[in-house]
Amino acid sequence: MWLSWTYALVIAAAFVVVSLTARRSEAPRAAIVAGFTREAALVMVLYALWIVAGRLSLIDVDGAFDRARWWWDLERAVWLPDEATVQGWFLPAGWFIQLNNGYYAIVHVPAMIGALIWMWFFRRNHYRSFRTILALVTGACLLMQLWAVAPPRFVEEFGIVDTPALYGQSVYATLGYQTAGQLQAMPSIHVAWALLIGWFGFRLVRGRWRWLGPTHAIATVFVVVVTGNHYWVDGIIAGLFLAALLPLEGLVRHYWTPAVPENDQARPVSQEVS
Repeated sequence: MWLSWTYALVIAAAFVVVSLTARRSEAPRAAIVAGFTREAALVMVLYALWIVAGRLSLIDVDGAFDRARWWWDLERAVWLPDEATVQGWFLPAGWFIQLNNGYYAIVHVPAMIGALIWMWFFRRNHYRSFRTILALVTGACLLMQLWAVAPPRFVEEFGIVDTPALYGQSVYATLGYQTAGQLQAMPSIHVAWALLIGWFGFRLVRGRWRWLGPTHAIATVFVVVVTGNHYWVDGIIAGLFLAALLPLEGLVRHYWTPAVPENDQARPVSQEVS
């Protein structure tokens, strides 16, 4: 389950203390510990901001359902599969629906944390690019989400079941999100993060393991739809954001990211996972 923003800030503070302590040490691996905990603190702060942003007041909450209907009609106009029909194929298999609810609630954040840790230790020369794109695509999605769009599970006429609520697996209830905080269906940050992991994973991993990232991305697109949390177009827009931001990453990182100390340089890219 996801951490609350308060716990995330407490963990970030602990990482800062460790980082500052390590920087003053002359131990051989102190520089590595200092660098890793510094980045971990930054990620925790960004995570806390993301959680808080999900509770912000939205623009034109009253129009959230009208915008949901507009996107729904657009999907039907371009012959995208009906989300209610797709969900209906799997609803009789309660165990499968609960598995998807769990994937939506549990895998999203740990998968990103795992990707960040793996990038840091095994693809250090790509880590800063990954982190920068993560911040950019999350920020872009959050900005668009300020214009409220009701998720499909909220619009009764679509005939979509709120499967997390049906089985008591709603992550939003756990995090204390009110109804307004859940009117952020467009675009899907779940999909944006999964696509980012899939893209870098496919590029940087060798052998059969390279398909793990793309498989996670495909699974996430399916999960967000079958659980009633998102429309197909939510994932499509998230993918377009990611595709647009990838070429801009180098320019942004040039001005945003400080120089890496000599004792914190990247490991050679030749270190590959087979």
